[in-house]
Amino acid sequence: MTDSKLKKATAIKYDGEDSAPIVVARGQGEIAERIVELAQEAGVHIRSDPVLTELLAKVPVGQEIPEELYQAVAEVLAYVYRLNGENKEGTGSKQAKGKSA
Repeated sequence: MTDSKLKKATAIKYDGEDSAPIVVARGQGEIAERIVELAQEAGVHIRSDPVLTELLAKVPVGQEIPEELYQAVAEVLAYVYRLNGENKEGTGSKQAKGKSA
């Protein structure tokens, strides 16, 4: 892959049906680069937040985020909603990718 400075990436999904957002992918190095690449290809918004990425990287894939991360993840989702031009009652699955350099 490229010589990108990207070291870690996590992806979360929140569709409003689960009680909390779910980690759907995480990885380091080339895997992280592929997560970001796939997100870009799919038009999923990417936000760089190294601290949050590090914390989310500890959550197993398929698991809900822990309660102590609700506020930080809510801020990311609000960012995505604003970029999508949707309000909190928007429909459809919301995904955001985080990366750290």
